[in-house]
Amino acid sequence: MARLLEVLLIEALRSTTGPASVPGLLRGLCDDRLAVAPREMHERPGKSWSVMNLAKAAALSRSTFFDRFRREVGVAPMEYLLGWRMALAKDLLRRERLSVTQVAERVGYSSASTFSVAFSRHAGTPPAYYAMVFHRVV
Repeated sequence: MARLLEVLLIEALRSTTGPASVPGLLRGLCDDRLAVAPREMHERPGKSWSVMNLAKAAALSRSTFFDRFRREVGVAPMEYLLGWRMALAKDLLRRERLSVTQVAERVGYSSASTFSVAFSRHAGTPPAYYAMVFHRVV
């Protein structure tokens, strides 16, 4: 059974790479140059990222990096970063009893108000309410 699952995983990974595959993170990670950008974003989400410094890390021009990232990953680099930061923020708000300011700082926002606006747009609810509802339910 374990060997069958291993083979199925390998086949699933193979089917999600290549030119005919659907854009996504896996496809972006298969591109040696582009793979640097999501890795950096995941390792240091709190850094003040820009398309320019991500392109530099990938050793590509800004426009080539942007177009290639969007084509391979399926979203623009800053949109990807926003999604990653919001996923981290949701996890922090669910698992830890941190203030909105602390969560904002950990995921790369310089102010709690800027983070709250971004989180509310992304999640449909303010971060303080999100945390409160989750901790009340658990």
